[in-house]
Amino acid sequence: MLIRTDDYPDARQLTRIAEQLGRTPRGIQAVTATDGEGTPLVLRMESIVDDKPFPTLYWLCSERLKIEISRIEAAGIIKQLEARLQEDPEFLAAYHASHADYVARRWASMRPEHRRLAAERGYEALFRERGIGGISNWDQVRCLHTQYAHHLSGDNVIGQWLDREYGVIDCLP
Repeated sequence: MLIRTDDYPDARQLTRIAEQLGRTPRGIQAVTATDGEGTPLVLRMESIVDDKPFPTLYWLCSERLKIEISRIEAAGIIKQLEARLQEDPEFLAAYHASHADYVARRWASMRPEHRRLAAERGYEALFRERGIGGISNWDQVRCLHTQYAHHLSGDNVIGQWLDREYGVIDCLP
């Protein structure tokens, strides 16, 4: 079961995140999705970490989901999805809308001091133009993990497709 949230992780969740990732990540802004047991699935990250742009807004931290998506990715699905994007104008338009949603959510979640820093250091265009996972070419798919993390936290057509075609969401408790 998926539960969308928008809270800073509590102590139990921070411990679980460190276990999932093998380390404690820097720059966690919030947990945006958990399973039915409260285990974090997706983290929303700060856009600037250690005074540098961090390209990934939504970070998939669930071990189960990472394994399942890695299996799908290893089967060559990215190339198939990119071919579909070229052949299906409606799918491409929905994918571009997913990138636009990601960019808008990233900008809206940025703290005012990070917006100022982005403007001062010339990062603003990067944050307003780079899509899911920091990709510049919105006609390509870089990583299914970032797509799925965005799907669980926002509006992502690739994540929706992964649930329809592979039932990824069904691997959650």
